[in-house]
Amino acid sequence: MSWHERPWSFVAGRLDAGQLPHALLIGGEQGVGKRAFADRLAHSLVCERTTTPDYRPCGGCKQCELVQAGTHPDIRIYAPEKSRMIKVDQVRALSAFAVASPQVARRKLIVIDRADQLNINAANALLKTLEEPSADVVLLLLQETGRPILPTLRSRCQALTIATPGPDEAARWLSAQLESQGGAVADEDSCRKALAMARFAPRLALDYLAGDYLAMREEALSLFRRFMKSEVTVGEAAKPFKTLGAEPTLWLMELWAADLARLGAGGSARDEDAAEMLAFLARTNPPWRAHQLLDSIRESRSALVYNASPELEAERLLIEWQALMPRRQRRAG
Repeated sequence: MSWHERPWSFVAGRLDAGQLPHALLIGGEQGVGKRAFADRLAHSLVCERTTTPDYRPCGGCKQCELVQAGTHPDIRIYAPEKSRMIKVDQVRALSAFAVASPQVARRKLIVIDRADQLNINAANALLKTLEEPSADVVLLLLQETGRPILPTLRSRCQALTIATPGPDEAARWLSAQLESQGGAVADEDSCRKALAMARFAPRLALDYLAGDYLAMREEALSLFRRFMKSEVTVGEAAKPFKTLGAEPTLWLMELWAADLARLGAGGSARDEDAAEMLAFLARTNPPWRAHQLLDSIRESRSALVYNASPELEAERLLIEWQALMPRRQRRAG
């Protein structure tokens, strides 16, 4: 991934200087490859014969064989399991692993995917490990842009951002991935739409093309338009969003709200299919309404972390959207 070159150069520079931080906070938008970057770094840090200057794993040593088999005992991944949060019991297991001696490598690697989903007790439990790190442990905390973590955690990590690539770079990577996977290659229009929906985050666009996201999003947009004119009930309009899933629904509505703000400021919409409707709303509403919607979407994301009903949150947001329509444009359904 070419857009990983700059953050990788930063890490390589710290390794050259013998100043690798004990904790890196790797941030970036969903779909820019934060986990892939962390996995590559973990692999490099346990390899017995990494090559300089780029610190590429050799691929042939015992450590590399264990990494490639997914069985390396000195690399641990912690992520939300059944709930949407990383819980305190997981962090306690992490802390016990952090103080133990490495089994086969020179150091231990802990990947927290995602640190922005630590519940408050888990975050506080992690703080001690960050405050009193063992010399042979490196923690890689992944954070999605816009999802906060406790300032006390952030202050004990070296921040490293993976920027979203530009449209052309993202399109080249996506095209290469589709070709390498063989089979039917997505048409140019679908690729363009997937990238726009993913805000040019290439791995997310690839996920969209691999599944039914584009078709489900088209159905959701169709019913959304009809709901805005009061042609269907809020319950009917929410059904395709329920099929889409909680996070993809919020991601899509966040894109539309951001497009609404862009259009209100004289810019253009990323979602071309929704542009006409959003342009109408931008003409008939003050700019602050778009930012109010974005705040509501962030509130829904926080509520979902604590197991609020995704369907009820979708309905609540749909009602907020419909409130942007001039009354004369709403027809009785």
